[in-house]
Amino acid sequence: MMTQPLLTRRAAGLAAAAVLAPLAGARANNLDKARRAGELLIATELHFAPFDFTEGGRQVGMNSELFAVVGQVLGFRIRFQDLPWPGVLPGLEAGRFDLVAGPATITRARMERYRFTAPIANATVALLKRSNDSTISKPEDINGKTVASAQATAQLAQLQAYIARMNFNTQVREYQSFSEAYADLAAGRVVAVANSLPNLAYVAQQRRGAFSVVSPPFGASLYFGYLGRKDAETAPLIDAIDGVIDTMRSDGRLAALQTKWFGQSFEVPARVVEANA
Repeated sequence: MMTQPLLTRRAAGLAAAAVLAPLAGARANNLDKARRAGELLIATELHFAPFDFTEGGRQVGMNSELFAVVGQVLGFRIRFQDLPWPGVLPGLEAGRFDLVAGPATITRARMERYRFTAPIANATVALLKRSNDSTISKPEDINGKTVASAQATAQLAQLQAYIARMNFNTQVREYQSFSEAYADLAAGRVVAVANSLPNLAYVAQQRRGAFSVVSPPFGASLYFGYLGRKDAETAPLIDAIDGVIDTMRSDGRLAALQTKWFGQSFEVPARVVEANA
């Protein structure tokens, strides 16, 4: 027979376990974790204008402005970690941060592996050329020439798929960042750079007279979104971010950010259920 003190200690232990069990579950919830810590760590690449880049030594772009709203609504600071893009997704899978704000093109392969937020911009792939290059007037003109894109990107994959589909004799150079690809385009080492239309429109606008977008885009109709791990711990965080993006889309703030950073706004669906590539 157990004595009264032993019964009391056992009851206290069971009560403590009952209290700690929900807390343990909360620790695994990345939304609650960010609120308790007061900040959310997000990986990005500060060479992907106009989404994320530096100007005057500080981070600027659509990402920082959109996530400022997210942090204000959800109750935590946003801390960005700048990484080369090839290391961003492996870092997410290793748990070094909870979200990627590249943003990333929403593709079928990535949707199988990651959880995306609501889309925030068009991501259809096009080409950027030197304005004075009369040999490039349409995407097909890259046949027999050397073009560029960035390593480990959906834009590179779209470019390679287009070249294979058209059976072109085109050499593709891969760069660690799009900034390096644009530098080689300006120097004449490549004739075009493949990137998503909003990015190229921004670069052409910033370097008016030097660069031009080649029309029409050659890639499938795709969209940009932010992404996290595809697990129960991350789901509440992305659900909450989706709620903020939904509000910004419905009240016009998302379109206003697009116009500010791309020079135009894009119709984007509330969710991407099935990607086009």
